[in-house]
Amino acid sequence: MAFNGTWKIDRNENYEKFMEAMGVNMMKRKLGAHDNLKITIQQDGNKFTVKEASNFRTIEIEFTLGVNFDYSLADGTELNGNWNLEGNKLVGTFTRKDNGKVLKAYREIVGDELVQTYVYEGIESKRIFKR
Repeated sequence: MAFNGTWKIDRNENYEKFMEAMGVNMMKRKLGAHDNLKITIQQDGNKFTVKEASNFRTIEIEFTLGVNFDYSLADGTELNGNWNLEGNKLVGTFTRKDNGKVLKAYREIVGDELVQTYVYEGIESKRIFKR
């Protein structure tokens, strides 16, 4: 239940390079780097409800650990995959519907921060959130 709460973006590491690798155009990369993202996570056993609110959209996602679901990124990229809990880390494995390439995502609590790491095509990026 350590993930429960509302988390606001504090800083990014290598996020624009990651978005570029994902094929996001320059204008959307510039906007995406300053999206003021806020994530609210509620865990109930193996079920999670995640609300993502940014300058561009607000969505609510419900998922169960280990069960595949469809998801679209803010730029419209369609994915299918799932989240699993490995130790104290949420690990997401998502496959892009347009090209079949895999996006890995990790969420973990480090100190008083939520660190969200993305890995795509060898490019790693972090988004760090504070409560």
